[in-house]
Amino acid sequence: MNELLRSAFLRRLGYVFIDESLREQALTHRSASSRHNERLEFLGDSLLGQIISAQLYHRFPTASEGEMSRMRASLVKEKTLAELAAELQLGDVLHLGSGELKSGGFRRESILADALEALIGAIYLDAGFVECERVVLLLFASRLEQLPEAGTDKDAKTRLQELLQGLHLPLPQYDLLATYGEAHAQTFHVRCTLHDGQIAEGRGSSRRRAEQEAAELLLQHLTTQAE
Repeated sequence: MNELLRSAFLRRLGYVFIDESLREQALTHRSASSRHNERLEFLGDSLLGQIISAQLYHRFPTASEGEMSRMRASLVKEKTLAELAAELQLGDVLHLGSGELKSGGFRRESILADALEALIGAIYLDAGFVECERVVLLLFASRLEQLPEAGTDKDAKTRLQELLQGLHLPLPQYDLLATYGEAHAQTFHVRCTLHDGQIAEGRGSSRRRAEQEAAELLLQHLTTQAE
């Protein structure tokens, strides 16, 4: 790995590892080595949920459980994590197998999101919870500040459903069109259809994520129509 790229990445991350082997494992996809980042990803996912949940609890003292759950989901979803990873230019320092390199794995949202979670897990093992929390809150600072007030943060599927119900229209229909990739890195392709035939398609690493993307596209279209 290019030392300049690594140093620049660590400056953006805001953390320098004591145990460099943890950093390298966190940045290694299963296609590149048997010592890959999936166990660290599992740990990082749990830590991220805990840290973000605690922040939301304290920041929004009047928010309901459902509202906090939706806010947390918007922050820890694959798309948000991939955006953060792209801002860090994490793809530049990933270790990928030749097949993933050729197919552009360093830009794939699922791989970027998983690697970011793995880094969070690695920081915890390297320096403990307090330092892990510091890095996570630094990474998510602007997104935490931009969260809507309680009651306005519903996900796209919920907002689309409530919009249609308010207009006394039938609910949308979601259909799975295809599933691509191997079991550990699947992409789901979904279509959302409205009563009048309007459609939108979404893709994601889970069916739910694909449905949310399709719903968001239809919401944007309906909002444009109403203007």
